[in-house]
Amino acid sequence: MDLETLLFSQGFGSRRQCRGLVAEGRVRIGGEPCTDPRADIPLLTPPPAFEVDGHAWTYREKAYVALNKPAGYECSRDPQHHLSVFHLLPPQLGERGVQSVGRLDQDTTGLLLLSDDGAFVHAFTSPKRKVPKVYLATVRHPLDDDQLARLREGVLLHGETKPSAALAAHRRDERLLELTVLEGKYHQVKRMVAAAGNRVEKLHRERIGGYALPASLAEGEWRWLDENDLAALRMKDGRAE
Repeated sequence: MDLETLLFSQGFGSRRQCRGLVAEGRVRIGGEPCTDPRADIPLLTPPPAFEVDGHAWTYREKAYVALNKPAGYECSRDPQHHLSVFHLLPPQLGERGVQSVGRLDQDTTGLLLLSDDGAFVHAFTSPKRKVPKVYLATVRHPLDDDQLARLREGVLLHGETKPSAALAAHRRDERLLELTVLEGKYHQVKRMVAAAGNRVEKLHRERIGGYALPASLAEGEWRWLDENDLAALRMKDGRAE
C-alpha cells in the first residue's frame, strides 16, 4: 500500500490532504521523514507503525475502540443538548467512519464500544445475538429480595406485550444493583427497575460479553481493542460464542 493510501485509510483526511502531510515532511516511517506519497508501505505482521506530526500511529484495517463514557455526552454525531462522545476521540477516528456500537443515555457512564466495522457493530447490537451486558445501577430505595426476584422473573414495561427479564440481578450494596440484560431496548434498565418498584439514580455499564471496562481506563479516555479484547467480547458466561 502506498503511503498516501495508508494515511487516507487511517482517517488523516482526503487524498489531497494526505499528500500535503507527506510533502510537508510531517510523516515519518521508522523514525525517518518520508516525502514520497507513493512510497510502498508493506502491510506486514506486526502492522506498520508511523508518525504524523510527532504522534505515533499503527495501521489498523478496522478500528475497534473502547471508551469510558462520562455523563453529559450523547452517542450521536448530531447531539441535541450535550457534547458528542466523538469529541473525546481523535478526529481520525471520526474521519474513517467510526460509529458507536449501540447507545448509552447522556447520563449513563461506562463501557462504550466504537468501530468502523459494520459486521462488528451489527453483531453487538442485534438482539438475536443475545450478548450479555452488565450494568451497575445506583437506586433510590434500598433493594429487597422481591425486587430482585421480579427483575429475574420478568417485568412488563409500558408499551410492551411481553415481560423483560434480567439474565441476572444481584445486590452489591443496599442501593447498588448489578443487572445483566441481553436486550438493548430504549431506557431498558431504568424502565425495568421502575417496573420492579424502584428508581435508577445513576447507571454505569461495566461489561459487554466477557470484556469488562478496564480499571486503568479513566473516565473520558479511550483505547484500542486488541485480539484478546475482541475474543473476550465474544465470550458468554466464560464460554466462546
